[in-house]
Amino acid sequence: MRNPIGRMASALLRAIEDGIRRDRAARKAEPTHTSSPLIVIPIPRWRTYFTFFIIVTAFILLAVRAFWLQVVTSDFLQGQGEARYARTLSIAGTRGEILDRNGVVLASSQPVRSIWADPAFAKKATQEDLTKLAFVLGMTYDDVKYRIENSTSRNFVYLSRQRDIATAEAVRELGIPGIGISPEVLREYPDGPVMAHLVGFTGRDDRGQEGIELACDEQLSGYQGARRVIRDRIGRIVDDVWAKEAVPGKDVTLSIDSRVQFIAYEALGKAMEETEAKAGAVVVADVTTGEILALVNAPTYDPNDRSTMQFDRVRNRVLTDQFEPGSTMKPFAIAKALDMGIVKPLTTIQTAPGKLTIGDRTIGDTHDYGLLTVAEVVSKSSNIGTAKIALEIAPQTLWDMYSALGFGRAPDIGFPGATAGRLRPAKSWRPIEQATISYGHGVTVSLMQLVRAYTALARNGDVIDLTLFKRDPNAGPVQGEQVYKPETVRSIRAMMMNTVRRGGTASQVKVAGYSVAGKTGTANKVKNGRYTNDTVASFVGIVPAVQPRFIVAVMIDEPKRGSHFGGRAAAPVFNAVAAGTLRTLMVTPDDATLASGKFLSELQR
Repeated sequence: MRNPIGRMASALLRAIEDGIRRDRAARKAEPTHTSSPLIVIPIPRWRTYFTFFIIVTAFILLAVRAFWLQVVTSDFLQGQGEARYARTLSIAGTRGEILDRNGVVLASSQPVRSIWADPAFAKKATQEDLTKLAFVLGMTYDDVKYRIENSTSRNFVYLSRQRDIATAEAVRELGIPGIGISPEVLREYPDGPVMAHLVGFTGRDDRGQEGIELACDEQLSGYQGARRVIRDRIGRIVDDVWAKEAVPGKDVTLSIDSRVQFIAYEALGKAMEETEAKAGAVVVADVTTGEILALVNAPTYDPNDRSTMQFDRVRNRVLTDQFEPGSTMKPFAIAKALDMGIVKPLTTIQTAPGKLTIGDRTIGDTHDYGLLTVAEVVSKSSNIGTAKIALEIAPQTLWDMYSALGFGRAPDIGFPGATAGRLRPAKSWRPIEQATISYGHGVTVSLMQLVRAYTALARNGDVIDLTLFKRDPNAGPVQGEQVYKPETVRSIRAMMMNTVRRGGTASQVKVAGYSVAGKTGTANKVKNGRYTNDTVASFVGIVPAVQPRFIVAVMIDEPKRGSHFGGRAAAPVFNAVAAGTLRTLMVTPDDATLASGKFLSELQR
């Protein structure tokens, strides 16, 4: 259909042409002379044509402008019009819950409201209205007015977010033009600092920022919906145009047992007070499935209170912090030598006079132990004995073993920020480095890596991946990578049982009614390329030792009061956590004395 303005222009042109023709005909019919001098003055023809051109051009411009507005920019103009009476509000999909292995809620979302303003309408509000609004929101009049008048958006600005529903209803009752309310969700963490490093937290946009909230953000988030509304001239919503329903997120079930987590949290907190340590961490893992039952860091923070979220408190030290593991590394090299038949449990190693020079470096023990069996090298934690055994193994063979145990690469645990630690290639090792790595110096690990490696000693010589997510109980037994022979790890566990007996380095470790195999670790920290007097004390234990169920690993960073050795600083934490875990999960006690005698018979083989 032709444009109506175009039709009008065409009609006008025809009328003008008809007028010109009639004028010409009239002039020909009139006499040449007349009595009036004004009538006989001829009008220049160009003037008529010029006037005609101006009128036609004006109509053409009007037609072009009408076409431009109605066809070319119609979508833009329609959008501008709708912006003055319609708005699309986002509807957040309910974020999924985070649960522990028993269904206990660790993170959930609660409905709240955000209070916003449309500056174009809100600027018309009276001072009395804004004063009432500020009172309800717990703000000042100046603050509310500043946010409205200095908004970078002409149509939208938040005044307050994540407010309770009662406050939002009080704002609605004020009926202030240009003030709106939108639904939001508030993430809550019932266990606060106890679970902080596991669950993490979300940002204002309800997206994960740390921990499981970040690692599983896509699964937890779901999909947003939308709501199209129409407003009246003072900004009130008067009608819904359409709505797209939000898709809720899915729940995530962790392997964590909140009861064991609390036991570990309490024990570590007590140790932090007693030792005045800089930091600490505890991990409890199920030997059978590789599931992490507890993961605790200190200092911690409260994900419900953002003022507590300093960097030193937020980072998950179990996964992100590297340290030299010290003597907790010794069982691995010794187990490899046993596996290869280089030594046997009762093979003797000369450690006198308590010093050993390798190249231009000298290593030593805390005491001159003299002649020791391999079993005594483990229980007394002899650096010299361990180094001599490790030097009998080819460097590449040792490196392959450490790599298979997970050192030098980040654990595949589905958690952000996991460190790979440091394990230099075997081809770069000098003899002194091969010796020191065997007793935990010159190599760095995370506590999670250490726990994973110990699964090889707690199982039948196979190392398995750890997980923070609950495994399907119907999926069958977990298969691991074989690193040692089953008989080798039984002998090593027998030696590690001697560590917690009188004369061992962890004689303070006692779990009533249960056998324990463990290893202490004490290492000086490296700062600016030099060893300092600051230490990291650690202990990794397997309980029960005969039929292992759990690995409990403890790390105390820079203990200031009391002993700085792993057998004293970390052992009390292990005792409390191991005993609490075994009782809570109702593990049948074994007779520690009989178990020790039976297990130590392995040393005679």
